[in-house]
Amino acid sequence: MVRAPAPRTLCVILGGGAGTRLYPLTAERAKPAVPLGGKYRLIDVPISNCLNSGLNQIYVLTQFQSESLHRHVKATYLFDHFSNGFVEILAAQQRIESNKWYQGTADAVRQNRLHLRDASADMVLVLSGDQLYRMDFRRLIENHRETDADVSIAVLPVPPLSAPELGILKVDEKGRVREFIEKPRIDQLEGWETEQELFNNFDVNAEGRPYLASMGIYLFSTNVLFEELANQDYTDFGKHIFPKAIGRRKIQAFVFDGYWEDIGTVRSFHVANLELASPKPSFKFEAEEGTIYTRPRMLPPTTARGRVVTTASLVTEGCLIGSLDMEYSVLGIRSVVGENVRLSRTLVMGNDSYEKAADIRRNRRFRRPNLGIGDNVVIENAIVDKDVRIGSNVVLRPPTIGSMDGEFFAVRDGVLCVYKGAVVPDGTRIGV
Repeated sequence: MVRAPAPRTLCVILGGGAGTRLYPLTAERAKPAVPLGGKYRLIDVPISNCLNSGLNQIYVLTQFQSESLHRHVKATYLFDHFSNGFVEILAAQQRIESNKWYQGTADAVRQNRLHLRDASADMVLVLSGDQLYRMDFRRLIENHRETDADVSIAVLPVPPLSAPELGILKVDEKGRVREFIEKPRIDQLEGWETEQELFNNFDVNAEGRPYLASMGIYLFSTNVLFEELANQDYTDFGKHIFPKAIGRRKIQAFVFDGYWEDIGTVRSFHVANLELASPKPSFKFEAEEGTIYTRPRMLPPTTARGRVVTTASLVTEGCLIGSLDMEYSVLGIRSVVGENVRLSRTLVMGNDSYEKAADIRRNRRFRRPNLGIGDNVVIENAIVDKDVRIGSNVVLRPPTIGSMDGEFFAVRDGVLCVYKGAVVPDGTRIGV
């Protein structure tokens, strides 16, 4: 028997909006460009999932603060001249038919439909650029074909506290989507639970997680996507296209029960990074299921001149360490750490370059700290962005469990975030 040829699938990764909930990490960069795990960027996750699934034709749609994202993608994902693969940035731009920026997820895809049409793909896979997970999209594509779906939505069971932040679905025993509500209020959740008997059809134990939530991963048959995008009033997939398409289209749920985290807030970003360093992390970069790719930097090994004690922590390459005690923390590339430093529940993103001897002499002349962390420093429950200068005899802790803004830092969700490129003078004490 002759098998049908594998469908050609084009991937579209949405770069997201202004990322206000991730501020100040998004003050100078797009959400997908935010550093992750000490050496990666968030955008590396969906791109790597595509490449590991044999999908190598990828568009990344961007709009806000996209310079560093463009630079990273261009330097990382290069294909030879004999391959038909590409990872191409499509920045928002004014067009004859529209002079507006992207109005939502569906509108972002609509405004780039000419590129999608030129690709002549059978299917279009739409992904988010700011989620942490590992998935083989070939299983999603196979399920889409076997169920004769027009649209497939990747879903996973979630607990009640998570449901209001996501799109919630009701499905029948075959996985067909019968109802969809985007980010329901707590008082709207009654009646949206999925019974465990139904989860059994998908071999999923959802105890304590009764709601089926959209993961923001959508697979469209190309002709269906174009037809649904024809309505200019439909600007968002979750708010408009899916609720309106139910009953008219065959919308299939693809149930996923692995690790998935939506990096939407400073708190979720902080927790996800620290969880990577735990003894038994839910997400492992070194897992056999597929490599997470990033830009090769050719950095030297990390050097430790003194005593270093680590507990459940990650230390990346190229670091220069004096003496350090760190627990539940991540030390990013090219981090420079002085003597007698303590880090607890802290993500240090590292530096984009090393300082030369002339730079250090200039620092002395202007009485500013060197790049990195000075001597006798304690940092707890914090995120230290890139290229930060922290002086000696400094203590940094969040002074409040809520939010506040300071000269060189902001507190969000009870996490102290030191601004990118900030200078923290000697003797500074915050949250003491």
